[in-house]
Amino acid sequence: MYSELSEGHPIRTYLHETELIENLLDEIMRTDPSEDYQKFYNLFNQLSTVEKRFQRKENQLFPFLEQRGWTNPSQNMWSFHDTIRDMFRLVRKNLEEKDLVGAKNNMVYVEENLQRLLNIEYNILFARALDILSEDDWIKMRQGEEEIGWMLPTPPPPYPNESTYIHPSMDTTLRTDVVFDEKAQHYNEGYMTIEQVNLLLKTLPVDITFVDEHDKVIFYNRGEERVFPRSAGIIGREVKFCHPPKSVGTVLKIVEAFRNGTQNEANFWFNYRGRLIYVRYFAVRDAQKNYKGVIEMSQDITDIKTIEGERRLLEWE
Repeated sequence: MYSELSEGHPIRTYLHETELIENLLDEIMRTDPSEDYQKFYNLFNQLSTVEKRFQRKENQLFPFLEQRGWTNPSQNMWSFHDTIRDMFRLVRKNLEEKDLVGAKNNMVYVEENLQRLLNIEYNILFARALDILSEDDWIKMRQGEEEIGWMLPTPPPPYPNESTYIHPSMDTTLRTDVVFDEKAQHYNEGYMTIEQVNLLLKTLPVDITFVDEHDKVIFYNRGEERVFPRSAGIIGREVKFCHPPKSVGTVLKIVEAFRNGTQNEANFWFNYRGRLIYVRYFAVRDAQKNYKGVIEMSQDITDIKTIEGERRLLEWE
């Protein structure tokens, strides 16, 4: 079954990664971090790139399986991934704190769970996926993998070998395997109506203003709570007239640096009416790196600055 798969086929790539994982596990389990810390640390970092494998499964393989009615991997194997991720975090914490005994002991659990996962993949996941997915599914899946990457030292060849990879942002073909609103347009990546885009931009907790390559304000989002006031009167206005005299010189300096290509980003933060405001400017360029304008993003980060530790459970009170 697997031996007939050509190079570049997503399952063939997973099998190559399986071999790499098993070799890394074998070597790291034979390495004592107290005797050769650097080797153990390097092997652990290599093994940690299994995250790319998890992400490909979660964002490429699982969605195709869901479309064919098999949702079990999304519901159960994803949780298994998260369990292993927690184990990796624990070992990394051990290594950073130089708890080498803890790192070695916890690697046992990583090894056991990865081996169990590889066994389930080989005997159940991959076998059934080959049964229920079409050739067209595998071709589309391989194209999407480019954005995530692989554990392998070199990328696998295209699949099929004669295919040419097209980045999703350049692919304007309307997908037929998903039902979209008839008014939807292609964006990078996905399909949305103008109403949906406006709702998205209105809901984002940041103020966005877009200045085009001619220094004219052509867009701002209408959020419920804005950091700075905006009105429709600024649309079409030159950016130099949209800022107070004391700051317009800085803004024009940023625009000019973006235009001539010497800079791509500028960040500021300051107190405004008792709140900490974070303002960021980004140069907008097309695929050929031609200057197309500036995005200004403003966000109240007062509450974000107070965040400490972790919150992994839902807390609404």
